[in-house]
Amino acid sequence: MNSTVLTLLLFILDVTGINRNPLRVESGKASALFFITNDCPIANSFAHEIARICSDYKSKGVACTLVYVDPSLTDEQARKHAAEYGHGDYPRIVDRKHELVKATGATITPEAAVIDREGKVVYLGRIDDSYASLAQPRRPIKDADLRNALDELVAGKPVGKPRTKALGCYISDLVP
Repeated sequence: MNSTVLTLLLFILDVTGINRNPLRVESGKASALFFITNDCPIANSFAHEIARICSDYKSKGVACTLVYVDPSLTDEQARKHAAEYGHGDYPRIVDRKHELVKATGATITPEAAVIDREGKVVYLGRIDDSYASLAQPRRPIKDADLRNALDELVAGKPVGKPRTKALGCYISDLVP
């Protein structure tokens, strides 16, 4: 995980053509980036929880961005996927050059990165422990790792568990 301050001038067009800077917290407490692919079953199974987290924490000063890591995905495909899986009104970006992947250290989908007001990645890892292993869901969920990190950050406390192991689909390296 990158513990240094991230480059705050990374602008990327979202799928609607708006220039976004998801590594910078404009107002509020933090920015949560959710790294996904449209074809990862585990990432898709988290769609509703991602939407709930974004809804629950919006009023607490946490901005959310959905980051698609497949560079071949079109903006239209990303919009369609987000609508089909019930993602909320938060921005969607196709990280075609893996700039956000590199900046945060994300390696798996789904994986969440939380950026604080100073531009530091204060959490990187799983959303929760819904899966004990690949294709083996865990019920009930024991650890809501991302929510715990966000609660600590919103309360002005340091994140107690800044890194957790995400389980899902690997983010492939870009082919030159």
